[in-house]
Amino acid sequence: MAKICEITGAHVRRGSRIHRSGLAKKKGGIGRHVTKVVKRNVEPNLRNKRIWVPELNRFIKVKLTARALKTIGKNGAYVTLKKAGLIK
Repeated sequence: MAKICEITGAHVRRGSRIHRSGLAKKKGGIGRHVTKVVKRNVEPNLRNKRIWVPELNRFIKVKLTARALKTIGKNGAYVTLKKAGLIK
């Protein structure tokens, strides 16, 4: 399955990490130099959850981020899942 949050739409992004060598000027060196840039994946903080929806009197299984869990806690399960199109 894809690593995508069903509520917020957060997904895996490509990023880069900069490798530097040398000693900082502040510490008596000649400065830090970029030696290479390495590609990396930045993955969302996903969880598989069963969320109880009192209005439907049942559980809904969703894959969501920790931020989406906070949104459900704030706005309520039914409203958030309906806005995301997961329930009718």
